Amino acid sequence: MNKQNEFKPYVPPEKKTSELTVVSIATGIILAVVFGAANAYLGLRVGMTVSASIPAAVLAMGIIRVILRRNSILESNIVQTIGSAGESVAAGAIFTLPALFLWAAEGKTEKPDILEITVIALIGGLLGVFFMIPLRNALIVKEHKNLPYPEGSACAKVLLAGEKSSNASSTVFKGMGLGAVLKFVIDGLKLVKSEIAFKSKYFAGEIGTQVYPAVLSVGFICGPRISACLFSGGVLSWLVIIPLIVLFGENSFVASETFSIGEIFSQSGAGGIWSTHIRYIGAGALAAGGIISLIKTLPLIFKTFAGSVNSLASSGSKAELKRTEKDMNMKFVLVSIALLTVFMWLVPAVPINFSGAVTVVVFGFFFAAVSSRMVGLVGSSNNPVSGMAIATLLAATLILKLSGIAGIRGMVSAIAIGSVICIISAIAGDTSQDLKTGFILGSTPQKQQIGEIIGVISSAVAIGATLYLLDSAWGFGSEELAAPQATLMKLITEGVFEENLPWTLVLCGVFAAIFAQCARIPVLPFAIGVYLPIHLTSCIMIGGLIRWAVEKRSKDNTSKNIATTKGTLFCSGLIAGEGLVGIALAILAVMKTESIIDLSAYISPVVSSVGAIGVLALTSILLIFSCAYKKSHTE
Repeated sequence: MNKQNEFKPYVPPEKKTSELTVVSIATGIILAVVFGAANAYLGLRVGMTVSASIPAAVLAMGIIRVILRRNSILESNIVQTIGSAGESVAAGAIFTLPALFLWAAEGKTEKPDILEITVIALIGGLLGVFFMIPLRNALIVKEHKNLPYPEGSACAKVLLAGEKSSNASSTVFKGMGLGAVLKFVIDGLKLVKSEIAFKSKYFAGEIGTQVYPAVLSVGFICGPRISACLFSGGVLSWLVIIPLIVLFGENSFVASETFSIGEIFSQSGAGGIWSTHIRYIGAGALAAGGIISLIKTLPLIFKTFAGSVNSLASSGSKAELKRTEKDMNMKFVLVSIALLTVFMWLVPAVPINFSGAVTVVVFGFFFAAVSSRMVGLVGSSNNPVSGMAIATLLAATLILKLSGIAGIRGMVSAIAIGSVICIISAIAGDTSQDLKTGFILGSTPQKQQIGEIIGVISSAVAIGATLYLLDSAWGFGSEELAAPQATLMKLITEGVFEENLPWTLVLCGVFAAIFAQCARIPVLPFAIGVYLPIHLTSCIMIGGLIRWAVEKRSKDNTSKNIATTKGTLFCSGLIAGEGLVGIALAILAVMKTESIIDLSAYISPVVSSVGAIGVLALTSILLIFSCAYKKSHTE
């Protein structure tokens, strides 16, 4: 890099300030566990997680500067670095590992114990961090002007803004409080219904909406276009395909060996048809959407991989490095990767053989580079982690079958391999965003990388208990926790090993995704919408419409950015608050004590329905108000 054009970070390399301290580590670990649990709950409900980087940065700023009265922006950045790892570990784990619980529920295998989940998450997370370390110079430093890393740059702006004001953190805390209270009212006290449905005896379709603040928040964060794509998938499933299935297949037995379509509909309504038929169509759409997203990025994948190999080859002797150029020791990194590979192969808690371990390392490094480049261009929310996991899963199942491993043993091993790759991809993307933030602020890369490892370890320990708790409370695959990606991974694995998929339904979903791609509709959101209940995507659509209204009434780009940023922070708080209370209620459900606070018997159905509408209206109004108030206050 030309000295004249060399980037100058906020904190100069020659200046030393507090970074990796006891306070930053402890605070970061708490945030990692909190955001990991909240995103696990959210992802299992709606099939999507939200980036924790920006809310973690805001809370880090509030805790370090406002509460603890410490004055180091780099210390706040370490808190954000550790804290954001929880969301990525959770995302990788929930997209795959619940498949093992689903097989256990079917009596095919034993439930994975907490140690197995923790070790799988830990291996994937550590490999994701270690694979990114040799890529930092090539992707973060040399490509600084070409790869913006949206969340990483936004986190840097938030932390820099915190040098002057701490209003943003109060917005997140207000959202957390509201989300926690409303979740407790809906699912704890059960004073209002969680869902409002509208149906007619003259039409087999059904529409309605949930009233959860976190689901509404997903729509606001994703924006009107993505929300509309999700909703359009739900409209296709619930208002087109389900009525057609009921109309033309009333006496047929397409996906049920016991009951006809007419009997299923008379007993369970549109929801029964969704459970027995639409989920297979949605699985086909999700699989095709993931693969399409992956194919579209192939040129970028090969370019990134070639650049990564070149950067490794050229990282030879170096002169005395500045503080802002110091990475973890490369020999330590390579030895750690080798040890994790052997550990993965030999430890009984991980159901992966030697060929599976080699598959993980090869695909892992490949997809770590891809994931970093992708989030650098389009952000973490658009990172095709599911597509990478599907590609790995297909390769792993074929390798396992060729090596003679079949049956449930082979399927469990394939899911374990897919889980590690999924977590590697998610963590590599998160590490990239964090390193970008640190590059702009002037952090020491080595200390950030250590912080990332600490975040991975704490999140991996917590995710096993979180998954066990949620499964014990409601069960994966239930209405409460649909776990769409994990169900998809399960269906793909079974399809390869047992050849028992209802291919007509699956292929209908595949061609629906191809249609969406041809129509230039974002295919993955559309496919998720096809899979999920329309009551959920309707609530997301309401959040998207609120975002659209907020942007429309803004006078210029500056005011629009202020309004949407504050709204996003408020929504992040809503998600975190609801997720934490959801975990607390799950504990009560496991202990069989949830009935103690259940007041539904004292509320009439009419009052409960009206209350549900009131909760939805209240959340919407307060969200709009938070955007408007914060905009005018800031300006």
